[in-house]
Parts: sequence; structure tokens; C-alpha cells
Amino acid sequence: MFLMIFVNDLWTVIHVPDWMEHAKASEDTMGLADWVFPGFLFIVGLSIPIAIEARRKKGETTLDIFWHILKRSTALVVMGFYMVNLENINNDLLPFSKYFWEILMATAIVLIWNVYPNHKAFKKIPQWAMQLAGIVVFIFLSVVYKSGTAENPTWLEPHWWGILGIIGWAYLLCATVYLLVGKKIIWIALVLVVFQFLNAMQFIDFFGYKLSINFMVSASNHASITSGIVATLLYLEYGKTGNVSKFLSFIFILAVLFVAYGFITRPEWGISKIKATPSWTSICAGISFAAFGILYLVADVWKKTSWANGIGPAGRSTLTCYLVPYFYYGIMALVGIYLPEFFKTGFFGIIKSLLFAYLIIFITGQLEKLNIRLKI
Repeated sequence: MFLMIFVNDLWTVIHVPDWMEHAKASEDTMGLADWVFPGFLFIVGLSIPIAIEARRKKGETTLDIFWHILKRSTALVVMGFYMVNLENINNDLLPFSKYFWEILMATAIVLIWNVYPNHKAFKKIPQWAMQLAGIVVFIFLSVVYKSGTAENPTWLEPHWWGILGIIGWAYLLCATVYLLVGKKIIWIALVLVVFQFLNAMQFIDFFGYKLSINFMVSASNHASITSGIVATLLYLEYGKTGNVSKFLSFIFILAVLFVAYGFITRPEWGISKIKATPSWTSICAGISFAAFGILYLVADVWKKTSWANGIGPAGRSTLTCYLVPYFYYGIMALVGIYLPEFFKTGFFGIIKSLLFAYLIIFITGQLEKLNIRLKI
């Protein structure tokens, strides 16, 4: 989450090293920013077995859990839908600034998906009233929304679903698959192979036709999440039970295999996040497997966790942390506060983005103290 905020803020900085930024669609390469999103999807996969098994222990039925998965996915898709339309909004066609539209959008999300505690300060206005207010704000934003041109204005469209929308669609399928298959690691591994195959099918021509099958979003996203599910199942089987060497052997073997597959297929498809090539998908999964193994060593084996205290709120309130920059950018633009060029160029610009990531996480922690924490 820290890295996601950091690379998302690099668009405000010029003269940044290529290895930090997103590669262009025409380039056969990847930078740090190109790994962050599939790394996040990998973490989504890590959480699925633990979350679902915890619900089973509480006595929830398969239907109860599926309903929960469906609600979470819908929430993510709705949020992503509005966020991606913000990128395409035409400020000249709105009755007010697009930055005000942005702030209202973020406010609606808070009103609907905040965790309202059983606290006297929140009893004066019932939760349903707060959530209804958020829905009304969304309806208002939809009514006034315009993109396109004055001659040919357009309304809200799905475009590419946005980051949260992609997570929502991929989570819906992968969590449902795990719900049905369970902790059978061989079967989950086969599902991962199927998603890798479907990702490759998107780039293979059969007599001039591509027989690609998409489940709303690229199979690359499903493969990334399923890789995380496999990692957690290995952890539960070996890492959590203390079989350190066996767990790490599996994890690092998978890391090597996925990276090797990515580079072997690179001449055929290239490494491209924009195109979601199988080579990029696999290399990112390999990096994620290796990172998970290293963090397991640091946190579980060597018991070194204090280094993460400063970024803890990003893990506890991830969705809140993702949303805070929408308030920050919108407010700064409305009040006209801009940093001098010195802080938007090269080394000092990078330091600024690193500090910005810490600032957003700090604000998230302060919002937790005010009982503002989003959960779906």
C-alpha cells in the first residue's frame, strides 16, 4: 500500500528514473510501478483462504459467504466505476469544479462504507441515514456528470473499470472458486494453470482469431490473485506449522519457475503491464512469491516486525488509505496550493513522493482514531 501511494504520486514528478515508473505500452520492459498492482492482487489472494476459513469457523454457510463475496465485489466495482470516470470528466461541462466532484465522490464512499462503531456520537444519526446520504450524493454526481466534448457530451461509462473495479471483478471469481474448491492445493494450482493459459490465449492467433475468454477483466488479474491463494495454502500447510525449510523451498521454487516462464515467453509476447502479457503476469507473480518468502523469514522466523509500525494503518485500513489521496489532491487543487518546482523534479521530487506516502498513511491512522475506517 505504501508503494502504491508512492508510485501513484510520481506522476507529479519529472525526471524520475525509468525503473521506478510505468513502462509505456510500446516498450518491452517493466519498472517498480508495474509490479505494485499485481503485487496488491497477490496480497488479495493471500487473504482469501484465511478470511473464508475464519467465516466458516463462525458457522457461516457457503451461501452466506458467497453473499458476502458478492457484496464486497459490488462495492469495489461501484467505487472503481466512479473513480475511472473521474479520469475522463470534462471540467468545462460541469456546474462546478471537477475537484469538488472528486471530493464529493470520496465523501459518498466514506458515508456508505465507513465502519460505524457503537458509540454515542454515532447514535444521534443512524447508520442507514448516513449510508442513504452517500447514495444520494452518488446519484447527484451521476446527474451532473459529463465527459466528452461540448458537441458530443457523454455520460458515465465503465471504460477500464479502474483499479478497484478490476480488484472487484477478479476477487469475485477467485474467491468464489476457493469457496467451492476449498483448501485442496492441487486443485487450486490447476486453477492457476488455467488462468495462466487463458492469459496466454489472449495473445495467440488461431487462423486470424483470438480465442480469448475474459471474465470481465483480463485473466492476468485472476492469475495474480490465485498465485496469492497458492502461497497462503502453502503457508498454512508448512509455514504456520513450523516447517520453515519446506515452506521456503516451495515458495522460492515457485518464484524461480514463474520468473523463468516470464523470460522464456518474453520474445513471444514481451513484458507489458498495459497489455497484461503472460510474461509480465508471471514475472510479477514470481517477484511476489519471493517477497512473501522474505517477509515470512523476517516477520515469522526472525520475529522482526517493529519496522512496520509506521505503516501499520495502511494494512489495518487499506481502503481508507487508498481513498485519502482523493481528498488530498482535490482539496489542494481547489485551494490552489502547489509545491515549487524544486519539490517536483528528480531526487527531491522522489523524496517528496516518499514523504507523501508516509503522510497519507499517517492521516489514515488519525482517521482511525476518529472512527473513520472503511470496510466492505
